[in-house]
Amino acid sequence: MRARRAVVLAAVASLGAGLLAGCADDGGSDSGSSGGSDGKTVITLGLFGTFGFKEAGLYAEYEKLHPDIKIQENVTERNENYYPALVNHLTTNSGLMDIQGVEVGNIAEVVATQAGKLEDLSKAPGVKKDNYLDWKWQQATTKDGQTIGLGTDVGPMAICYRKDLFEKAGLPTDREELAKMWSGDWQKLIDVGREYQKKAPEGTTFMDSPGGLMSAIMSSEKVRYYDESGKVIYKDNPVVKKSFMMTAKAAEDGLVGAQTQFQPAWDTTIANGKFAAMSCPPWMLGYIESKSKPEAQGKWDVAAAPKSGNWGGSFLSVPKSGKHVKEATELAAWLTAPEQQAKLFEKRGSFPSTPSAYDTPAVQNAKNKMTGDAPIGKIFAEAAETSPVQVIGPKDQIIGSALNDNGLVLVTKGKSPEEAWNTAVKTIDNNLDK
Repeated sequence: MRARRAVVLAAVASLGAGLLAGCADDGGSDSGSSGGSDGKTVITLGLFGTFGFKEAGLYAEYEKLHPDIKIQENVTERNENYYPALVNHLTTNSGLMDIQGVEVGNIAEVVATQAGKLEDLSKAPGVKKDNYLDWKWQQATTKDGQTIGLGTDVGPMAICYRKDLFEKAGLPTDREELAKMWSGDWQKLIDVGREYQKKAPEGTTFMDSPGGLMSAIMSSEKVRYYDESGKVIYKDNPVVKKSFMMTAKAAEDGLVGAQTQFQPAWDTTIANGKFAAMSCPPWMLGYIESKSKPEAQGKWDVAAAPKSGNWGGSFLSVPKSGKHVKEATELAAWLTAPEQQAKLFEKRGSFPSTPSAYDTPAVQNAKNKMTGDAPIGKIFAEAAETSPVQVIGPKDQIIGSALNDNGLVLVTKGKSPEEAWNTAVKTIDNNLDK
């Protein structure tokens, strides 16, 4: 879900931006070759969107530490265009960069079908499994223990809310009090929404969209669309249908806006303050900032979500057929080390996948101008460390997107929750059969 939707986030570029790797619009590329005319070894990276390494000065820093190395990016801005090409290059074992980015929604398929083409980075010098979140490490690890990707960032879940709208609706505005009100159960969050709607400022809803709510709920579940054997189970998994119906009921009752996230109409609701709360991984703060009017600064706050979850994140992999495997492995390990991830968060807002970075001042003291004094680094760090190790299947994106875009959205147009579920199931099964 995130890979397809969050492609629109590239314009955001500060800590407040909360830019998640791979979030950008289509644009040009900065391509490079594998050999330098000045005698330097050129390491090429194939990436999607804006990972932020170059913009945060990490390439320049690495080149200064290694005068014989030159780093060049080849960027395809949309993952939906990047990933099919990557699969083709891996399948044919040709046309690959020295380092290739992989989005979290695709990592399960790469692990299952392409691991033999990629280096086992668990054996790379300086790489320690304990440096990374356990669930992030496992996402890129094969059943026989090969780790074919090093995590760059994660998207721990929180709830962003408008203090001014909560106050007008007679709700508490203290982040800790709110977190206690909905702790442990997403239905409790929806119940708070029912209280909000009783005195809601005219023209506003409690949450922004059914898709945003469903994405948050699913982010906190260990087993969703596939079981641990790789079997598609979304239709039979009671958690999925329960979450769908819970969200559909909230939409049917007008608690969430009739919007699809990352569309122009949804952007307008942010700018005009038409909803009071939204599902909020770190990168969403940047989106809020980019779409809000100046007077919204400081009116937002961040509270812990009902359950810890993750929405987003990427990996760096090293193809075995690369021209500079040793050098590429060393660079990938350095770019994803805790020290560099802390710098990337400070300068670009990508939340680290390395827990030791959470104790650094860059994370502990992090603030965002939209959310005032909210300790965003601490809130997101706690969510990241307590998120479940999710079972991710090769077609997670197809299933999740259809549940939202071919299912829940129909409830906002007058269809019943059951009709919406049946339509989504039909769409998913047709897509999985292709």
